[in-house]
Amino acid sequence: MSCHLLLYGLPALGIYALVSHCLRKKPHLLHKPHRFPVRCLHVSHRGGAGEQIENTLSAFKNAVSQGTNLLELDCYITKDGIVVVSHDENLERQTGHNIDISLTYYKDLPRYKSSLEVTFSPGSISHGTDHQIPRLEDVFEQFPGIPINIEIKKDNDDLINKIAHLVQQYHRSHISIWASFDNQIMKKCNKANKDMPCVFSKNRGIFLIILWYLGLLPFFPLKESFLEFVLPSIINRTYFPVKKGICGSLLAKITTKITMHKQLFKHLEARGIQTLLWVLNEEKDFEEAFSYGVSGVMSDYPTLLRQYLNAHPPPPSNV
Repeated sequence: MSCHLLLYGLPALGIYALVSHCLRKKPHLLHKPHRFPVRCLHVSHRGGAGEQIENTLSAFKNAVSQGTNLLELDCYITKDGIVVVSHDENLERQTGHNIDISLTYYKDLPRYKSSLEVTFSPGSISHGTDHQIPRLEDVFEQFPGIPINIEIKKDNDDLINKIAHLVQQYHRSHISIWASFDNQIMKKCNKANKDMPCVFSKNRGIFLIILWYLGLLPFFPLKESFLEFVLPSIINRTYFPVKKGICGSLLAKITTKITMHKQLFKHLEARGIQTLLWVLNEEKDFEEAFSYGVSGVMSDYPTLLRQYLNAHPPPPSNV
């Protein structure tokens, strides 16, 4: 019995390994690549929260002036059904008022504080003259041709469906991206507007890594167009929901070892799937991220990232 297993099993395993290796390098033989209009080298987190008050129209204008390829923002819905751009549901951090967006009418939303700490650069403060919480519709109207990454943190059908409707109304399904860590939310988003590209949820991202290590990834179809992932080395240095110290350092090293693989990112790019690392606010982080061959990085400082990209233009991409 064992002889038969060796006789047939080893050749089969060898053929499988050979085919897997071939498809890793040439996935187009099995999969049609995703096609997003631009390579998102330069992504502005919350519109560039380090240079203007986060998620305001002024922040988005500043990011666009620096040639950003993608605006990243979060959305919630007010009591009267208006989709607004805000990172938090509760507005105490941003406005000093302990109220929830979902329980407040749009006209009653408070204004942002005159200055805010930059979440991923603790101790750094951003300032700006624009303190208005904008509607998502305002952003669409002012930046019609700019790709936007729309993150949904709250499982709310009205929110998801209204965003899907607005995206269709402004004819921007091809440049608007569904984003959520939650797999259930992502399923609802994809159902609400199937034409919008999407990111990997947390569960799907873990599944992706498992498939990679098993050699099965080249055989699996992937519906996602973007992998958005933390650069592990920031875990023990900046804001992250893990205490700094030995545990944070160990987590950073293990995560780097497991996830930061050039060949994985190259395979995804060959399939038209862009890898974006977040949230990077120092030149050394930009340098490390691009050393892995990723498609782009997300930063709170669009001017700093633009200066880096101008001085260190990455090689051409097939995306």
